[in-house]
Amino acid sequence: MVKIRLRRMGAKKNPYYRIVVADSRSPRDGRCIEEIGMYDPLSSPSIIKIDTERADYWIKNGAQPTDTVRALIKKATALQAEQATAKTAEQVVEQDAEQD
Repeated sequence: MVKIRLRRMGAKKNPYYRIVVADSRSPRDGRCIEEIGMYDPLSSPSIIKIDTERADYWIKNGAQPTDTVRALIKKATALQAEQATAKTAEQVVEQDAEQD
């Protein structure tokens, strides 16, 4: 079975994680099929970067995300949607300013 899970990187007491697609039988930090993102929980605010298109591709092909990765994907898509609406609002304000 293929899983989407976290791979721990970084030094002792200073972790960051890569979001990887891996066989469920491989070790936590072992061989992976593909890296699709990263997560840095120690920065303020936490940094979440996920290639959502690749995550959707793997989920459609049967990969099972872990609970933590599922929550991170939801946060990442919410952040992307929020950023897109903010950009749209900025463009509307700029267009209104140009027309005046």
